Amino acid sequence: MSLDIEVTDLRLRYGRTSALEGLSFRLAGGKIYGLIGRNGSGKTSLLSVLGSFRRQTAGTVRIGGREPFENESITRQVCLIRESGDILDDHRCGAVLDLARRLRPNWDQGYAETLLRRFQLPTRKYPKKLSRGQRSALGCVLGLASRAPLTIFDESYLGMDAPSRYAFYEELLSDYADHPRTIILSTHLIEEFGSLFEEVVMIDRGRLVLHEETDVLRSRGTAVTGPAEAVDRFVTGRDVLNPRQLGGTRSATIYGPLDQAERRRAATDGLHLEPVPLQDLFVHLTADERGTSEETVT
Repeated sequence: MSLDIEVTDLRLRYGRTSALEGLSFRLAGGKIYGLIGRNGSGKTSLLSVLGSFRRQTAGTVRIGGREPFENESITRQVCLIRESGDILDDHRCGAVLDLARRLRPNWDQGYAETLLRRFQLPTRKYPKKLSRGQRSALGCVLGLASRAPLTIFDESYLGMDAPSRYAFYEELLSDYADHPRTIILSTHLIEEFGSLFEEVVMIDRGRLVLHEETDVLRSRGTAVTGPAEAVDRFVTGRDVLNPRQLGGTRSATIYGPLDQAERRRAATDGLHLEPVPLQDLFVHLTADERGTSEETVT
């Protein structure tokens, strides 16, 4: 089971501060989505609305076709794990998992116990006595074992070391294959997590920058390198993200698809084309002065 999400003109304000400003998008159920954006872009605010932790100021949110806020039939199907883990510190870890078992209709106790062993988590300790990495791992256990039709991880794995994060990736993909559902991963570790994303939602300053299939997004960014004049001719009229120059050699990242004729022309002109990493593309697309700055290396 999975849930689709439809957001229309979503707005959220904290006093005079606007966190979300007219967001609209639709996420089909049964996919893994990457939610990316700079610090302060509104990612956590958006997820807090989807997880029914906050009510929007304006606009509409529909999860499985229904408004989620204070709707128990929906909130029981949505599991949001934030960086803090949202874990009760005055209960032992075993009791925290027992509470999740009683609240989550799709909870898999056997899988939870398997994850506890994999991450070497002690059930008799209090969460406040755990290391940051163990606490993050406990949050990931709660999210994975919930088997919620909409499962959201908001930077909940930041405290984990690299081996633990890779174990989390493996478990997420394996369990998703066996139990498809809608999963949203909010992260700053874009290159590390990028292979998990089927689609990417990028926001900046509370607004939608893009919503694309990951492979399509990657294909839109191309680094063009070669003689300065040839590069300038090739990129004229295109969306140029970050031109750089070293002596007579110039490099520019362009955003937009290239057809085969354009690629052949680039080769004829002595230009080298290569794909742009997803993280670099994200940096360029959310730059403060997009397309107006130029770096010259001497």
